[in-house]
Amino acid sequence: MQFLSKRFTYLFRSTRGLTLVAIAMVALVTAIWGTLSGPMVEWGVRDITVNLLGMDLHQADREGRVIMLYHTLAMAVIAIEVYFITEVVPMKRQEQVAINGVITIGYLLAMIFGLGFAYFGHNYAFHGLFLVGQTLIFFAGLMLLAALWPWKKEYYLPEGSPYSRSKKGVNLERVAFFAMAAMTLLSAIWGAVTGSYWGNGHETFLAEDIIRHPGHTALQKAIIGHLHIMVSLVAAAITLIVGRWLDFKGKLHKWGIPMGIIGIIVLTAGALSVVWLEWA
Repeated sequence: MQFLSKRFTYLFRSTRGLTLVAIAMVALVTAIWGTLSGPMVEWGVRDITVNLLGMDLHQADREGRVIMLYHTLAMAVIAIEVYFITEVVPMKRQEQVAINGVITIGYLLAMIFGLGFAYFGHNYAFHGLFLVGQTLIFFAGLMLLAALWPWKKEYYLPEGSPYSRSKKGVNLERVAFFAMAAMTLLSAIWGAVTGSYWGNGHETFLAEDIIRHPGHTALQKAIIGHLHIMVSLVAAAITLIVGRWLDFKGKLHKWGIPMGIIGIIVLTAGALSVVWLEWA
């Protein structure tokens, strides 16, 4: 019993453990769902997986299933990034514990019940729990945003610091993390509002199937913008995390971080403005 308690504590109360669980979940989903497409279909592996697990697959639902699949995987990736951020960016211990706990429950609910709804019969209770999971992830994002607030005096940098700072001492690297988190939440709202039109003037589609078409509806443009900016912000978060992890500092840090802040904001504005601006 003590061994199990130690394992549980490690897996769900440490950054490495939480990351390991999330990576394991992504690996498990990838291994199983990877048998449903590509040459696996021709080799008959897909049929084995479907029959063994009792999946309920209809061609008419394909786009919806794929969308649900990559959203559940994306939630786990976001959770991993949040674990790293709460580890490398100074914040109160209780803030770190609360954020990590909420987002862990959120992505697990979203992944388990999202895939359950999409691939194992359309049980709408599962879909509701998927939405609960996404809501918890968004709430964890708000908690992270509050914890990252860069204008707290305790996080100011002294004059002569090797890290990027404002004239008043505000840690600009923390501002960059804050901007990235804020833009991610904005982009999540953007996707959620667009998703609320599903079945009400908006048909399910995969962005890669229509992105090269010359004409798009406003809702299609909104989804394309959401897709691009979320991937870009995930990359921005990884860049900031790696820089913090490697203790990036000096003149390049003082130049690079302000440029990164501007880049994150401009990139988000550009990706979302495609709905209204043809030239964007």
